[in-house]
Amino acid sequence: MNDAPTQQCTVCATGLYDTEQQTCRPCTERVAANLLALAGPEGLYARLSDSLHPGSGSGGPAVSGSRTAPLPVRLEVLNAMTERGPVLGPLEGWVRDWEQHGRATVDETGTLQQRLDHAVGTLRFNLNWAAANHPAFADFADELWVIVRRCRTAAGEEKPPVKVPVACHCGQILRVSLDMDHVDCRRCQTRHGHAEMLRLTPTRRAAA
Repeated sequence: MNDAPTQQCTVCATGLYDTEQQTCRPCTERVAANLLALAGPEGLYARLSDSLHPGSGSGGPAVSGSRTAPLPVRLEVLNAMTERGPVLGPLEGWVRDWEQHGRATVDETGTLQQRLDHAVGTLRFNLNWAAANHPAFADFADELWVIVRRCRTAAGEEKPPVKVPVACHCGQILRVSLDMDHVDCRRCQTRHGHAEMLRLTPTRRAAA
């Protein structure tokens, strides 16, 4: 058997061994760990509720120095907890995608936590198949990483990602970070998706 890498992993571009298909074992294991981190009563999704109120989770102040009363909840956390928010929405979207391949079953019954646990469970169950065969597995791995990072940031476990200035094709300077789903250019009205915005050219200031 030839143990030398032959092809590249679609996720990290490292060489694959002949026992690996499309995705290397470390990347598959990282995806499995990210899925596992989201689900269950102690998972990242459940812990979002602990960060819902100002001053909780992220370590932000409960009361600001302004005369305006603070919002009773943190809207970005509340949005992340909703049915169509940036956590459950994308996960169930991937379940629907895998269902078309005969590898998952959508279940939109029960509480939001139960739906998330089901989505994570069916994605984990079919993970080895997807890592070896799904044509968009790299996109799935990338989006899942963004979801986990967003949850950890909301829970105060990570600092918010640094925003880097990049140049739109029209010349407008945009500020992007790895956890953003997209960025809109005000000048030319172009919406750059996550993968596209990461390919935009950093400005001289960012390079410095």
